[in-house]
Amino acid sequence: MFQSQTHRYDKMNLQKFYQERWETDLRRVAITGLGALSPNGNGVKKFWQNTRQGVSGIERITSFDASGLSCQIAGEVKNFDPGHYFDLNELKKLPRSVPLAIGAATEAFSDAGIDPKQFSESEAESLGVIIGSGGSGFDYSEKQFELFFSDKKRQISPYAISNSLVGMLSSELSMHFGLKGRSHVIANGCASSTDAIGYAFNAIRFGQEDWFLTGGVEACVTPAMMTGFERMKANPVHFNDAPYRGSRPFDRDREGFVLAEGSWMLVLEELERAKSRGAKIYGEIAGYGSTCDAYHRVAIQPDGKQPCRALLLALKDARLPKEDVGYINFHGTSTRLNDKIETLSVKLAFNSGAMKIPASSTKSMVGHPQGASGALGTIVTALSLKDGYLTPTINLENPDPDCDMDYIPNEGREASIKAAISNCISFGSKNSALVIKKFE
Repeated sequence: MFQSQTHRYDKMNLQKFYQERWETDLRRVAITGLGALSPNGNGVKKFWQNTRQGVSGIERITSFDASGLSCQIAGEVKNFDPGHYFDLNELKKLPRSVPLAIGAATEAFSDAGIDPKQFSESEAESLGVIIGSGGSGFDYSEKQFELFFSDKKRQISPYAISNSLVGMLSSELSMHFGLKGRSHVIANGCASSTDAIGYAFNAIRFGQEDWFLTGGVEACVTPAMMTGFERMKANPVHFNDAPYRGSRPFDRDREGFVLAEGSWMLVLEELERAKSRGAKIYGEIAGYGSTCDAYHRVAIQPDGKQPCRALLLALKDARLPKEDVGYINFHGTSTRLNDKIETLSVKLAFNSGAMKIPASSTKSMVGHPQGASGALGTIVTALSLKDGYLTPTINLENPDPDCDMDYIPNEGREASIKAAISNCISFGSKNSALVIKKFE
C-alpha cells in the first residue's frame, strides 16, 4: 500500500500533472507593488527618474576607509536611515540588508495599496515571502569575526550565528510585517532574486498561493568583500577619480564590475484578485527559465549555450514567440567575459533577430548588486513596459567589437513594446531569465 501511494507521486506523474496544468488553467500573475532603495535613488519614483535619465549612483566608498584598496568605488545607498525601522539596540543585532529590505518592502506594500500589519490571521497566513540574496548577513559576520580574531570574544553578539545566515532575511521580513505564509530565501549568487521571483510566480500561477512579497536585497560593500574581489581582479582600478565612469558594460575599456548594494521589492498577485480590488498593475510575470553550465565556480562557459537555453525556456514557459520581445535587460556586469558571452547567448537564442532587439544594462548606473540583480532588472523592465521608455547603458563610448548589439548607448528612448526579458548570469554557472509582459 505504501509503495502504491509513493508511486502516485513519482517524477513522471508530477511532470504530467504540471504539464496538464500548464496547458489548461494556469493563473496569470500581476505585479502590483514596487519598492526601491538604490544607489541612484531612494523610492521607485526617484530611482526610475534617474535611471531614465542615465544618472549614476556610483561614488567613492564612504562606509569604510577604502584608501588601501585598488578599487575605491561602489554603488552605495545614500541618505537612508535604518533608525526609521529599528532602534539603535536592535540595529546592533542586524545586518544592513534587513533594514534595506524592510524599507523597500514597506514602499512596495504601500504602492500595492495594502497594509499587512492590519491583516487578520487568515490574511496574514495567505501572504508569503520569497526573497533573493547572495550574501545577506555578510557584513554582520565580518564584524563578528573581527571581534573574534582581535581577542574581543566576549563582545561577540549572541545573535552572531543566526543573523549572519542569509536565510534569516525572509524571517526578519515575515516578523516585521506579521506575515505567516511561507518564508524563504533563495541564495543562488547573482541569479538569486531572479529565481526568487520565478518561484513566487510559479506558486501563484499553479494555485498554491495568491500573492507574495518577493525581490532581492544585497549589502556587501565591506572591506573583506572588496578585498576578495580585488584578489580575483574583478573590479575596475582606473576610475577612482571618476567613479561614475567605472561601470561601463559592453565598452572596450571596461575593467570589471563595480560592487553595489540595494534593495528592490515587488508584490506579485494573482491577476483576477488584483483586478477585483482595483490594484494598480505594472505588468505580468509570464515566464521563467533556469539552467546551469556545470562548468566553473566563477567563469562562464564560452559557448553561451546554457544562458541561451534559459532564455528559450523562459519564452517557452510564457508561450511567447521571439518576435514579441521588444527589450532585454541584460545582466551586463561590465566584466570582459560576461558581456561578451551574454551577447553571444542572446544571438544564439534570437538568431538574426537579436540585432533588432534593444537592450541595456542598468548596472552601468547602479553597479552590480549581486543577488539583487534580478529584482533590479525586473523592476526596470516592468516600468519600461508600462511607461513605454527604454533606459540607457551609460559610459558606452568605445563599443567592444564582440559586443555589437543595440545596447541603447548613453541616452534612453521611447518605445511601445509588448514583452521583455530580464536576464541574469551567476557565479557557479547558473543562468536565469524572466519574461515580463505589458498588461493590457
